[in-house]
Amino acid sequence: MRHIVSFILVLLVSYSCTAQNGPKIAIQQSDNTVDYGKISKSADNGVRNFTFTNIGDAPLNITGIQTTASFTILYKPTQSISPGKSDKIEIKYNMVPGPIRKTITLETNAVNYDGGRVPLKIKGEVLTD
Repeated sequence: MRHIVSFILVLLVSYSCTAQNGPKIAIQQSDNTVDYGKISKSADNGVRNFTFTNIGDAPLNITGIQTTASFTILYKPTQSISPGKSDKIEIKYNMVPGPIRKTITLETNAVNYDGGRVPLKIKGEVLTD
């Protein structure tokens, strides 16, 4: 009987250790990627959004964004995002002609990404006029 109780106790402890509680981020764009496609430098302002939802059970915080010199962050949430709520990251590419292959990294408290670091990918091509 003691062995059965011990076994059940071990199962319960191991289950609670593997369940991830806390904030979880889900990016709306497929593969966390914004695809500019082929765009004209003069016909496009370079502004795009990454939309996300907190699918966890605790407030989600965006603590920082690492980007390259090619991008400007126009908007990022400054307040915590409650569970079930959505928000966005608004970016602007500087429209340098040529291929776009960049990654922006969100620094968050999300438990479903290693260290809370969420990669956001940008691809496409800016055409000269």
